[in-house]
Amino acid sequence: PLGGPDGGDGGRGGDVILQVDPNLSTLIDLRYKKLYQAENGKPGKGNQMTGRSGKDLMVCLPPGTLVKNKETDELLVDLKEPGQQFVVVEGGNYGQGNIRFKSATNRAPKKISTGKPGESCQLFLELKLLADVGIIGFPNAGKSTLISRISNARPKVAGYPFTTLVPNLGIVRLDVGESFVAADIPGLIEGAHKGKGLGHQFLRHIERTRLLLHLIDFSDIDSDNILDRYHKLQNELKAFSENLFDKPQILVATKMDDPQSVINLEKVKPSMKEINSSLLTISSLTGEGIEQLLWKIKEGLAIGEDSET
Repeated sequence: PLGGPDGGDGGRGGDVILQVDPNLSTLIDLRYKKLYQAENGKPGKGNQMTGRSGKDLMVCLPPGTLVKNKETDELLVDLKEPGQQFVVVEGGNYGQGNIRFKSATNRAPKKISTGKPGESCQLFLELKLLADVGIIGFPNAGKSTLISRISNARPKVAGYPFTTLVPNLGIVRLDVGESFVAADIPGLIEGAHKGKGLGHQFLRHIERTRLLLHLIDFSDIDSDNILDRYHKLQNELKAFSENLFDKPQILVATKMDDPQSVINLEKVKPSMKEINSSLLTISSLTGEGIEQLLWKIKEGLAIGEDSET
């Protein structure tokens, strides 16, 4: 043929890249889309023109996302840092045009190479929030009221159980250049370690925390319930994970603006002090004890840093 072979190579397929976006805090944007595919490479053209490579597909995920191979359960990457990227599947290699196969004995080859298909896999994504402090307690213990008092978080607050259905993150500023991240975990119930009340989903969020605030509603008319709730929640932590149970805890008696809380404190304080010497009393409504609590948290986080170094 006139001019001989001149078919160019095809373009390479795009990669699928996971990237940490610090502005995201949930995986909800991925719930309704199951297939993520980068662009195919374009075919080569005459005059030895190479096809354009396919565009990479960037998938944004919140900090704290664990990425696992769904089939093998292998952990592929732990995405923690803002801007961190991970190529989860690579695009296919380009196909070769017929000019690649021209030789002294074959001046007009019709042979081409179709290239190599891109990779594919199924992923399982698990979000574990990155927070310094986890605020835990049974429903209606005052967790959301506290985090809205001490931080920039604005969770829904109401006087009935299970107001909080998703964890809330808030940045707490102690002083110039000093801050920590707190996570308000939705109210846990007995049997949470077995998954009751979405227990597994909530408990895993506090596995990365360095310190736990255990809030107990002291306004209960029956003071015996206070100690009972404490032991039940501790049992849930231990049954879910020994590491979680062993985390440093600050015990916080809430709703001290209620006269019943003051009465109950006198009844159960000796028993509580035996259990946990760092019992503090607060009212998120009036602000009583909040400053003392914040500095106790700062002290606890500093001790944790010293033990890690």
